[in-house]
Amino acid sequence: MTSERELALGAKAWPFEEARKLLARYADKAPEKGYVLFETGYGPSGLPHIGTFGEVVRTTMVRQAFQRMSDLPTRLFAFSDDMDGLRKVPDNVPNQEMLRQHLHLPLTSVPDPFGCHESFGHHNNAMLRGFLDDFGFEYEFQSSTDWYKSGRFDAALRRVLENYDAVMKVMLPSLREERAASYSPFLPVSPKTGHVLQVPIVAHDVAAGTVSYKDEDGSLVEVPVTGGHCKLQWKPDWGMRWHALGVDYEMSGKDLIDSVKLASRICSILGSPPPEGFNYELFLDEKGEKISKSKGNGLSVEEWLAYAPPESLSLFMFQKPRAAKRLYFDVIPRAVDDYLTFLEKFEGEAPAARLENPAWHIHNGKPPVEAAHLSFGILLNLASVCNSEDKAVLWGFISRYAPEARPETAPMLDRLVGHAIRYYQDFVKPAKRYRAPTQTERAALEDLLQELERLPADAGAEAIQTQVYETGKRHDFPELRAWFKALYEVLLGQSQGPRMGSFIALYGLEETKALIRRALAGEDLGVG
Repeated sequence: MTSERELALGAKAWPFEEARKLLARYADKAPEKGYVLFETGYGPSGLPHIGTFGEVVRTTMVRQAFQRMSDLPTRLFAFSDDMDGLRKVPDNVPNQEMLRQHLHLPLTSVPDPFGCHESFGHHNNAMLRGFLDDFGFEYEFQSSTDWYKSGRFDAALRRVLENYDAVMKVMLPSLREERAASYSPFLPVSPKTGHVLQVPIVAHDVAAGTVSYKDEDGSLVEVPVTGGHCKLQWKPDWGMRWHALGVDYEMSGKDLIDSVKLASRICSILGSPPPEGFNYELFLDEKGEKISKSKGNGLSVEEWLAYAPPESLSLFMFQKPRAAKRLYFDVIPRAVDDYLTFLEKFEGEAPAARLENPAWHIHNGKPPVEAAHLSFGILLNLASVCNSEDKAVLWGFISRYAPEARPETAPMLDRLVGHAIRYYQDFVKPAKRYRAPTQTERAALEDLLQELERLPADAGAEAIQTQVYETGKRHDFPELRAWFKALYEVLLGQSQGPRMGSFIALYGLEETKALIRRALAGEDLGVG
């Protein structure tokens, strides 16, 4: 019997492809530090957004794949660049005037506008850790402030100073002429104001381990590059961090391709191989613009979780990471139903096929076993027709359709019912627009009503679907799609909808016949 490791070595899912890069990296000898280090970076100048989560979940998937291929220990650092200076005030936080008074201070020295943490940096770090913990990620949080001030970066910072000219040679061609004239990889922290200064370095002394610059008041100041007295510009900082920590794997957005190249060259100058990784595509908001933590556009993790289970968000991150995707509320129902489909397939798949199933990667090889019974789309339409915010009302229909399902025995389905009601109330209901049937549609609806009258009370979804299908074929529709679209618009008030056989079986034959009669009578179907 083929072992899981042998299967993993040949698996084609992208996390396994990425993991094989690390396997090749240590084909000859194990890492001197004793483990393979994965890293994700976070810039806490704004609240954590869904792209941050996406990077952690994808990196975790690669880590899990590697763990199936190798016995080498692994660690994952979630590294916060919280010593960076606050350069602008985010649009989506309170007390903006107060924050403007603290521009250029390290984020861990800026007061918390929410008033609940030691600093703005500490607040955003807590937000990051909170939602990573809620998802059960295995990671180790690391703070840039802590690493700089504790001296753990000192040796690497001295190494940057020793290679000052080589680092400048890498960076200067990437900068505009005006920026290049004043650029230095070191950003001194002013001992007078505490500001992270973007000023020219007028001298550097490798032996003393210092740099000299003109402070904001014009005085010449010499400070050590160690002990938190200086911070590196972010691209040299990135390369220095890879060198200092021995990072083996870090992925990043497509917009950072050039930055990765620069940081990789700097890491090599410092004496370490740059990490493996790949560039994922960016998420777009409903307008097709890149989501930004400072703008607060797109979706937050909290917003997604209000309308769908976390596993659906993990699936969204797993699928096509190198393709740009709209990340807005309307993608949620499809993500939920795709997740349910993959989960249902998993149990019956061969071991090799399971490694290609997203459910394996979402659940680290051990997906839960629970029948979903109903799709999210069906539940949305049930909530729509019932026009109810009461879970018990929907469960009344569900229990009749699937007597073995109860909230206590089907917790996943119960969660989906709650999510469906909320999604319906916030997004479906406001957009519903019922219309009267055309003459052709009226004749087809009357015909369908007669067919449903002939069906036995216990008719199944397939039998009902057949009658709906055959009814549409008998009438003068340009294509069957127009018949189903008419059913959705006339009976459900929307342009898209469920497989009608399944929906009618769930909602009930008698209830559906009553719905059709009301539509034919011209009654308002949007009032319950």
